[in-house]
Amino acid sequence: MTTDAFLADCRARLAFDLLSNTWNAVVLWALRDGPRRPVELRERIEGISSKVLTETLRRLQFNGLVDRLAGPEAPSRVEYRLTALGRTLLAPIDAVGAWAFEYGDEVVAAQEAACTADPRSPRPPRPASNYDTSPVN
Repeated sequence: MTTDAFLADCRARLAFDLLSNTWNAVVLWALRDGPRRPVELRERIEGISSKVLTETLRRLQFNGLVDRLAGPEAPSRVEYRLTALGRTLLAPIDAVGAWAFEYGDEVVAAQEAACTADPRSPRPPRPASNYDTSPVN
């Protein structure tokens, strides 16, 4: 096993890839208290479309981070829950959320300064005032 994060087969790069998708961490966090139906997840997660939620759940299932549970009734009642492996990512997600809470204002200030200094600089995907710097939990 290599520890060079720039190599394609590095385990650290695998973890960064899993957490680099915004919705992966959000859905994992939304499942931390127990199984949820997709409609419950959509209600709990602002801004996620049904299509994106389905894609995210499939990706998380593929990576062994969530289980899909289908009930015996027809039509089946589907729920998703974290696997033991998925639960291991809650602490790193919480740590990143805590970092964002502590340093988010500094990041937003740097973005605003860059945009003021050079109007051609890339803008954040949404207005700085919409950044939620509250803790993840």
